[in-house]
Amino acid sequence: MNPPPDSGAPRRQRFRAARRLLPELELRPASALREVLAEGYSRKLLRNDLLAGAVVGIVALPLSMALAIAAGVPPQHGLYTAIVAGVVIAALGGSRMQVSGPTAAFVVILVPIVNRFGIGGLLLATMMAGTILIGFGVARMGKLIQFIPLPVTAGFTAGIAVVIAVLQLKDFFGLVPSGAPEHFAERVGTLVAAAPGARWEEAAVGAGTLAILLLWPKLRTKVPGPLVALAAAAVAVVVVRRLFPGFEVATIGSRFQYVVDGVVHGGIPRMPPMPGIPWHFPGPDGAPLQVSFRMLQDLLPSAFAIAVLGAIESLLSAVVADGMAGTKHDPNAELVGQGAGNLIAPFFGGFAATGAIARTATNFRAGGRSPVAAITHSVVVLAAMLALAPLLGALPMASLAALLLLVAWNMSDLPHVIRVLRVAPRSDALVLLTCFFLTVLFDMTVAVTAGVLLAAVLFMRRMADLSGARLVEEGQHPLLREPIPQGAVLYEIAGPLFFGAAEKAMESLHATAGEAGVILLELGAVPVIDATGMVNLESALARLSRDRTKVIFVRVQEQPAKFMARVGIVPTPGRIAFASTLEEGVALARAFLARRS
Repeated sequence: MNPPPDSGAPRRQRFRAARRLLPELELRPASALREVLAEGYSRKLLRNDLLAGAVVGIVALPLSMALAIAAGVPPQHGLYTAIVAGVVIAALGGSRMQVSGPTAAFVVILVPIVNRFGIGGLLLATMMAGTILIGFGVARMGKLIQFIPLPVTAGFTAGIAVVIAVLQLKDFFGLVPSGAPEHFAERVGTLVAAAPGARWEEAAVGAGTLAILLLWPKLRTKVPGPLVALAAAAVAVVVVRRLFPGFEVATIGSRFQYVVDGVVHGGIPRMPPMPGIPWHFPGPDGAPLQVSFRMLQDLLPSAFAIAVLGAIESLLSAVVADGMAGTKHDPNAELVGQGAGNLIAPFFGGFAATGAIARTATNFRAGGRSPVAAITHSVVVLAAMLALAPLLGALPMASLAALLLLVAWNMSDLPHVIRVLRVAPRSDALVLLTCFFLTVLFDMTVAVTAGVLLAAVLFMRRMADLSGARLVEEGQHPLLREPIPQGAVLYEIAGPLFFGAAEKAMESLHATAGEAGVILLELGAVPVIDATGMVNLESALARLSRDRTKVIFVRVQEQPAKFMARVGIVPTPGRIAFASTLEEGVALARAFLARRS
């Protein structure tokens, strides 16, 4: 007895064909690591990746602590983020050279969360953002994220840089402000009020560190500048303190403490990230966070801002890496990897992480060519934390502030922003300035939301500018051997008929209603029609029908043709006809006009 036919076979064949035609829509977690291993991972590549990972780990070590402090949490949480999220994202992501961890872009979002909800709230918001990022990847939104225009990203990036720089003035000058307000203007006011209490010791250490950070790259050595600058500052503080007992500056060890077996220690703990429940971490009052539905509602906008900003920055970093190495990343797999990293890291005390352009570029320059280098970077951070924790506590706070001041300057990309404002269209300049001031004066949640909306509005406006109808009245058309007959007019409609452009394209058609016996609508350049476009088209057809004007659709593409058939726009004698070529449409118009006369 023959087995019954497999009714699902044609469907599976169509699905496989669609996957071959649209490979970018296929979700392939861990695609970067799997591709590297499939190509053959040699001993030479392993050696290069290990060396590059060691270099990046040295760079990431002080930066991770500085970014955690800037966000308002103890420095070890930045190290936990680099260790856990760095490994997970590298293993599951879609970019071969991406190095992920805490970045300066998140500071503006994280500071208000910590002030309102404590460390527990920050970890909870990071988990929510990780879930959203995984949703972005599963929904194949990797390509869509890249459509956010340059003025939006440049605007809020420059705004983030300004806010980060202002946040570092407290530690750079040793100021003691009266409070920690959330809003930028109030924060500046407290810093100005505290300015008379600036300490020259802190300023000298910060200035010395900043000078080394600026001058060291000119020596063109492979030793990372942050390692030299921070180590030199820490040694100098120890030496000067012994020579002059009254010389005191704040360090990680004097500013932060941790408790082990009931004993308080200064600095960072000499232990790896330990698993824990994120909402068991302290809230704003120091007690374990009390999670409620209202709290989740309050955290959702910030979590969404973290997810969007993380998606933008990670995919931008992946594009930069592709440009340097000539590779191609998988954006959807990268979003899934970023989401998984942000979902898992909070269970080990880590907070928001994303791809870091500076660390990714360092990885490439040091010879890293696969996710193994990024995994090695996390292992190096872990080893340094276990071996050097007491020494890390000697790093001056002013030196870390100097490091972040340099990060903020590089992040602002001021020459590029000035060029955009000078040469770009006025609408782009307005969007850039809007995102900049929203970031500075309000917060990143507002700026990201407004930026995404502005991006959508800009896209719709420009698509509407591309869409329109061109009237070709009675006479010769360049593509026709014979002239358009008297009593007929031709409209060439170009661009998608969507809700932002349909009314504009149909305006001239309404004006012509009743003036011609036949209207030919050439739709060969209309790839898609949405519901709003179809309503406008039906309205135009109803008016032309009342005026006894025949409409001939010429060269209708597949999507518009199917949509028109579903709504009932089909060939109707004396009213609607379809033609596959312009010549055929003109012949139908000539025959109709002859019968009418």
